[in-house]
Parts: sequence; C-alpha cells; structure tokens
Amino acid sequence: MKRTLLLYLLTAGILAAAPNNVVLVITDDQGYGDLGCTGNPIIKTPHIDKLASESSGLSDYHVAPTCSPTRCSLLTGHWTNRTGVWHTIMGRSMLRENEVTIGQMLKDGGYETGMFGKWHLGDNYPYRPEDRGFTEVYRHGGGGVGQTPDVWDNAYFDGSYFGMAQELVKMSF
Repeated sequence: MKRTLLLYLLTAGILAAAPNNVVLVITDDQGYGDLGCTGNPIIKTPHIDKLASESSGLSDYHVAPTCSPTRCSLLTGHWTNRTGVWHTIMGRSMLRENEVTIGQMLKDGGYETGMFGKWHLGDNYPYRPEDRGFTEVYRHGGGGVGQTPDVWDNAYFDGSYFGMAQELVKMSF
C-alpha cells in the first residue's frame, strides 16, 4: 500500500508540475557502487556521471533477488509477489494484466512514453510494454539478447529488436 501511494504521489506530482521530461534508467546486474558518481574509484563512467549530475536520483531503493521482480516493483509501486512477478523463468516474470504501470499513468496524463531495452515482464499480448502504457517500444524478447524468446541468432551489436506491433527493427551500434 505504501509503495502504491508513493508511486501515485510521484506520478501525480510530475503531472501537476509544468511538463518535464521523465527518464527512468534501470540497469541489470549493476550495483549501487559500480558507478563513478556513487564513489567507485576504479570504474570510469563519465557519461552516466554527467547524466546523474543533471538529474534527480533514487538512492534508497531496495531490489528483489532477480531483475524482473525489481523492474515490476519500480514500474508499479507494488511488492513483487502482488504483481505475479517473483522470478525470471517458467511464466513467473509475467506482470499481471490488472497492474498499472507508471508508463500508463504518464500516458493517461498526456505524456509520450517509451520503453527501450529489456522488458522481461511478458512478450505477448496483453503483457508487452506497448500494452502497458508505452507508446514507443524497442525491446528484445525474454530476459536477454539471444535467449529463446528473442529473435533467432540475435546479437547485442547490429541486433534486431521488437518494435511496435511486433515488427522487427534492425539497429546498428
């Protein structure tokens, strides 16, 4: 209940203010101390450090043991088990259809929304990000590039990604 209220208040605060750009960056397999801006003396992350210096940050967020539950909690404001997402395999990463995401709240408030990269909360209707409030989507299938739900023989560089209406989009890096 507290997280739902916090997500609602955060979204209501964003929507009540003058229009702002809202960019939420979620990284996989990265710890808080793995960035220069959080004090790591060895790893150099100048571009992320610059983005952080120009942004608001969340520094007291508690994650789940795996990526999908963490992502669904941040997107919905709900405890992972409430959302149906409590693991990354065997259907346990599919965000329940009745869950509302921050993408849907922002879209309903007149924002253009997008989701780029890893979703891993369901690859088919009604679980895809384009069904959950995101108007522009480029994502790979499943939990990682090259995994079974992804495009056959996909790679991180010069890869193919699902766009809106499940069409494939070729991207070069």
